[in-house]
Amino acid sequence: MQADDVRRLAETLRTAETDRRAIAPLKASHPAMTLEDAYAIQLANVRHRIDRGGRIVGKKVGLTSKAMQSFLGVAEPDFGHLFDDMLFDEESVLPLGRFLQPKVEAEIAFVLGATLKGPGVTVLDVLAATRAVVPSFEIIASRIVDWKIGIEDTIADNGSSAGLVLGGRPMPVDAVDLKHVGLVLEKNGRIIDTAAGAAVLGHPAVAVAWLANKLGSMNVALEEGEVVLAGSLTKAYEVAPGDVFTATFGGLGSVKAVFSEN
Repeated sequence: MQADDVRRLAETLRTAETDRRAIAPLKASHPAMTLEDAYAIQLANVRHRIDRGGRIVGKKVGLTSKAMQSFLGVAEPDFGHLFDDMLFDEESVLPLGRFLQPKVEAEIAFVLGATLKGPGVTVLDVLAATRAVVPSFEIIASRIVDWKIGIEDTIADNGSSAGLVLGGRPMPVDAVDLKHVGLVLEKNGRIIDTAAGAAVLGHPAVAVAWLANKLGSMNVALEEGEVVLAGSLTKAYEVAPGDVFTATFGGLGSVKAVFSEN
């Protein structure tokens, strides 16, 4: 894909977000788009946000379930960038109108206490570099109409990431059995799903190691202090006005996401 195409498609996604109007899949009009093209579009918008004062606070890993990888015909996860204006306090009300076609995912967030850079990063390296783990919600949203996304579309669209909510109780990584930690997910006081940490590639730290190695191939590191969302333990759930979601992780605590009425 030519550089002009990358710039134009990046701008198209920005306009869709600004106008709150979803667009047709990029892949439909550019069938030859590759994963490398899609990441180039994502990174073009990352640079655009940084140039306008945005600050990267972390990364997210997506497509961490084998079912979703099989559905989209890929053999590995994907990633997106987290910016400071995407971070919400769990006691605040999230402005529903800010997000296009929003859904929520309950995830374990890793707060890094040391830099990680691939190649060769292992799960043990991730655990040693983690300052704390925190229960979290990722708010995903799609600038692609009706979520009709392929892997190229979601990568270009920043991994469909739009916001995150972190719980207020960081825990040392060695205080939690991340593989077997249980999740109870509630919506408006009703249990809608349960899962365990192993739902994320067998262990959530595997996702962080994958990300460190993927970024390493691009000569990029995960930096000390960054937050890494390791991937959803369940499917994503749609959000309606006034919804309240609570995710309770055994031994890790809980996190809440409250959405506005409009």
